[in-house]
Amino acid sequence: MKVTTKGQVTIPMEIREQLDIQPGSEVEFVLDGNAVKIVPLRRANLRGRRIVERMCGKATVRMTTDEILALTRGEA
Repeated sequence: MKVTTKGQVTIPMEIREQLDIQPGSEVEFVLDGNAVKIVPLRRANLRGRRIVERMCGKATVRMTTDEILALTRGEA
């Protein structure tokens, strides 16, 4: 199997059928030593993962959890 100039490969039909990968399906590439695994992402996992990815590294306030809770409860 060759990689195109755009970095694309065709997943063989037998593998797509076995993993239920349909047009529009999302997959993840996972490094496993010197190998790459293609893992289909299911819709249930996708939503939560996207939310976490959007939130990661966004906090800019240096507060403890107790300080944040006190602030949200109006105790500060």
